[in-house]
Amino acid sequence: MTRHEDKEAAVRRLLDTPHPPVPADLAVRAVSRGSRRARRERVARRVLWGLFVLAALAFTVWASVERPWEVPPAATTPPLEGW
Repeated sequence: MTRHEDKEAAVRRLLDTPHPPVPADLAVRAVSRGSRRARRERVARRVLWGLFVLAALAFTVWASVERPWEVPPAATTPPLEGW
């Protein structure tokens, strides 16, 4: 037998074996679990967006108060010459 025939025979053996019965409420449980997961993901996404907006707002307030783009004032004054 070739390798392809061996694989095919193994697949046929797997398909010929009896499988356990599927519970009747499996689809209902899957839908409820999926909707719960989707709701949690939606809430987590909204919370993360809210945190992002708050961080952006806090940065904007900080930048408007501190003005980090401006040069800080000199610590010493220049000498007075020519008086």
